[in-house]
Amino acid sequence: MPAKQPASSQPASSPASKRSATSPKVRASKPERSQLTPQDWVRAATELLIHRSIDAVRVDVLAKILEVTRGSFYWHFTDRDDLLKRVLLGWQEEQTEQIIARYRKQGVQAEDLIRELVELPFHGRAAMKGASVELAIRAWARRDEMARRVVDAVDAKRLAYLDECFANLGFTAAEAKSRAFLLYCYMQSESLFRNQGSSDDKAQRRQFVAQTLLAGR
Repeated sequence: MPAKQPASSQPASSPASKRSATSPKVRASKPERSQLTPQDWVRAATELLIHRSIDAVRVDVLAKILEVTRGSFYWHFTDRDDLLKRVLLGWQEEQTEQIIARYRKQGVQAEDLIRELVELPFHGRAAMKGASVELAIRAWARRDEMARRVVDAVDAKRLAYLDECFANLGFTAAEAKSRAFLLYCYMQSESLFRNQGSSDDKAQRRQFVAQTLLAGR
């Protein structure tokens, strides 16, 4: 009889264990740039809009700036138009809806509010950045229907609020509407021509505009 082989101290390897030993390990995919949010893309698109033009706001350019693949973009947006729409709606929300809501919540008296709005274009870097975004969006709106509709809605909302402020001071409906338009044009002009005049010149303009708008009550 053949000699009996001693039992092996090692357990027999199952087919599954053999496969696992020879199969390559699957590595978890590395997240790109700490999981970018939609707002990161919107901010990057807005910066491109300011410093270059709407034509420069492209998915491939943004992906390169943010150091991610183009595929990352489509986790958050259906296409480029979806991103552009969010740029516009974000601007509308931050620069109109939130500002008006804040003033309403503060309950500032109408006259004080008018004077504060006259000063608004001079509120440091925040005002300069806001003006830069607005000018870029208005340039875009001259050639794009979607942008134009949002700009028209923003203008209408702002003018309606200014109209309300002057009406609260006792002006007639026609007077309130005209003064609201004058104040709005002044605010836009100071943003457009912010480098014109010395600090004293700007202070004199602000004082003159405030006195003119509030006169005749």
